[in-house]
Amino acid sequence: MSTGVAVAGAAECDLGVTGKSILTLQAQAVTRALADAGLTLADVDGLATNGISRFSATQLADYLGVVPTWTDSTFAGGSAFEMYLARATQAIQAGQASVVVISYASDQRSARSRRLGGVHEPWVPEAAFEEPYDPLFPLSYYAMAAQAYLHRYGGTREQLAEVAVAAREWALLNPKAFRHGKGSLSVSDVVDSPMISSPLTAADCCLVTDGGGAVVVTSLERARDLARRPVEVLGYGERTTNTSFTAVSDLAVPGARGAVRDAYARAGVSATDVDVAQVYDSFTITTVLSLEALGLCGEGEALAFVQGGRIRPGGDLPLNTSGGGLSYCHPGQLGVLLLVEAVRQLRGECGARQVQGAEVAVAHGTGGILSTHATVVLGVDR
Repeated sequence: MSTGVAVAGAAECDLGVTGKSILTLQAQAVTRALADAGLTLADVDGLATNGISRFSATQLADYLGVVPTWTDSTFAGGSAFEMYLARATQAIQAGQASVVVISYASDQRSARSRRLGGVHEPWVPEAAFEEPYDPLFPLSYYAMAAQAYLHRYGGTREQLAEVAVAAREWALLNPKAFRHGKGSLSVSDVVDSPMISSPLTAADCCLVTDGGGAVVVTSLERARDLARRPVEVLGYGERTTNTSFTAVSDLAVPGARGAVRDAYARAGVSATDVDVAQVYDSFTITTVLSLEALGLCGEGEALAFVQGGRIRPGGDLPLNTSGGGLSYCHPGQLGVLLLVEAVRQLRGECGARQVQGAEVAVAHGTGGILSTHATVVLGVDR
């Protein structure tokens, strides 16, 4: 199936430690993605972004000198950009906009703005039951999910470590990855790295980097006349489940499953049709839970599923082929870069890490503390 909407351009801004401002990095991402599509700022009438201010889309539009007819600044954490793609698709179908740019950038490493301390939010009633324990946010919450998962299904930290090991192997094939050239990671390297919040060690946690990216969305008909092979938007779905963990009945079963089900149904595909997957890997456990939600393995089977090199280069399931948030880039919100990599894989532009014959890709974002979930299915233009 097709929505009649396509991604026509995709690009990253500078990554790593840039010393550049958020708006400078945003402008890089936007103009590079437009150039990739063969378009200019004069063509843009839709913007979706966050992370700049409370008026992110307004501020970015002003900075770029565009007057959009449609904007979205929804803040939903790392899943926001998959949500934006769904909303941009709907806006284009409805005639509200013709060319939408979805973008994000952060200078969190250069600005040293990332912190792990407990977050005290008096407007969240449930937080009163969590804050006295001063959890690391969001790390301790994902650690609790990992503990619940390991307790229920009997897996090991060594099995969990394979997610980080595989991500590093993909990063070694990606010259833009933060860990490119740093050498392979072993299971013992992950397990023996400093314990941060049990059972998650430092190597189970995503990077802290500057960076970001952008994708350009337009009608499939128009995209066919532009510079790159279009990548069709086939389907999408989302769920928003919780603010805190107090009210979550089962930490080992995230709300992602409903989002995935809707995305597959709209696209007319199933998990067996997926050739390459890009999933949010804020922590190794996030990947494990996402694999099961995407139906790529059964409930409780993900840790066994990823063993034997299955998600490494050359394995049966090409997963996070850029190196992901664990070894490629994590600028605070990774979701837009999941889309960039999915598009590049379907266009056959990934060089040494290219998945041969990839026709269907899924990008799955996770935000907050397993709070928001959004899935997008993309396909080559046939």
